[in-house]
Amino acid sequence: MQKIIKIIILFIFLFVIGIFYISLTRDTNYNTSNLINKETPEFKIISFDNSNSYTRDDIKKNNYTLINFWASWCAPCKIEHPILMRLSQTKNLVILGINFKDKESQAKSFLSELGNPYDLLAKDKNGKQSVRFGVYGIPESILINKDLMIIQKFVGPLSFEDYNNIIKIIE
Repeated sequence: MQKIIKIIILFIFLFVIGIFYISLTRDTNYNTSNLINKETPEFKIISFDNSNSYTRDDIKKNNYTLINFWASWCAPCKIEHPILMRLSQTKNLVILGINFKDKESQAKSFLSELGNPYDLLAKDKNGKQSVRFGVYGIPESILINKDLMIIQKFVGPLSFEDYNNIIKIIE
């Protein structure tokens, strides 16, 4: 009987060590490269003012669309905002801003204070739409062409290097 208990304890010990080893060797980095060159998922998202909704058909009309997930409470969103303002002045690019889990009054105040770079403005109050796009946190931006293919995904705030890359792609 004691021999069986020792074998069971040894088995449990080896099992725990095995699980621990697997978790240590697993790559947990957030990698979105698998989304590049894939078609944009189906979506229907309500406009910020509740007047209508946007779907893939709305962005299909544009040569390029940059979908930007943002919130007023997000400090990195403030950092990238000047870059979005610069991008909003370029031709060939429509920017769809999706306000993520935010209070409407604070989002309006954010845009009033810093400017509104968005051609289309929508909201994702419960975060369900962001999941469709593989968004884990904000800010995140996704560059899409008129064929609804994801060209590039930007995790974190857009940088001037990202700005230059976007300009190169859309021109």
